[in-house]
Amino acid sequence: MSRVSRRTLLLGAVGTAVLAATGSVIAIEDGVLPGRLRLADVLGACDVDADPPTGPVGTITAGHFTSSARHRQVSWSLALPPGHAAAGLPVALVLHGRGGDHSSAFTDLKLQNFLAAHVRAGGVPFALAAADGGDGYWHPRSNGDDPLGMLSNEFLPMLNNLGLRTDVMGALGWSMGGYGALLLAREAHRRALRATGASLIAAAASSPALFTSYRASASGAFDDAADFARYGDLASEPDVGATALFVACGTDDAFTQETKRYRANTSPTPAGDISKGCHTNGYWRSVAAAQISFLGRHL
Repeated sequence: MSRVSRRTLLLGAVGTAVLAATGSVIAIEDGVLPGRLRLADVLGACDVDADPPTGPVGTITAGHFTSSARHRQVSWSLALPPGHAAAGLPVALVLHGRGGDHSSAFTDLKLQNFLAAHVRAGGVPFALAAADGGDGYWHPRSNGDDPLGMLSNEFLPMLNNLGLRTDVMGALGWSMGGYGALLLAREAHRRALRATGASLIAAAASSPALFTSYRASASGAFDDAADFARYGDLASEPDVGATALFVACGTDDAFTQETKRYRANTSPTPAGDISKGCHTNGYWRSVAAAQISFLGRHL
């Protein structure tokens, strides 16, 4: 009897279950069934990653402050490129995904390694600054939690007090934070940052958590249909003014179709693309170097 690979056995099991339940694998490929991502993993569609570059990295400092906008203590992290102090450096805000916090960019994705490699290669040095945004999808909520206000009215002034340059800045995020970066770009165009004197000149989003409707959104992501209409429907109205965009997503991600719609409705078409990958840390690491380089070119 010939040897059968584990992938073949798993594929057979998943395929049998799907056919028994639906009579067709097409439902999975169209993203109708939750099994689509499991099948993608079995087929190798999620085998995407990038090893964080080796070599010395800069300092990472952390702290916390009491946020009036979020009504709680907010923790933050600041990553500098090697050989550089904070004074005079431009900064990119890093918006974490759901279930993450200010440290996720540096513990899970190792963005400090990609930043260091970017600078060693001659790229423009800048800082990466992340703060706890909770799981409320980075916009003002009916319970009074306002992570967007925290970023613009509290975190940015604090970074400025540390010596960082905040008159021009960037943003980077993935999943919920990818949505947050695009929301920040839109709201900045609507003059949400006017009081800070800051200008968001570039935003990079990977696998942004974009939904077709309030009913299709993740549980707790929006208060109600009116909240979604105000803050959630970014793909229908992606106007971000002069902010340069990098928007990427894996081909086997729950947000692939809405990301395609966002890219199609945005002029000029954002940098980035739809390429092999799933909703994983590996995919987000695979686009990290390109995102860091993109932000560096615009800062």
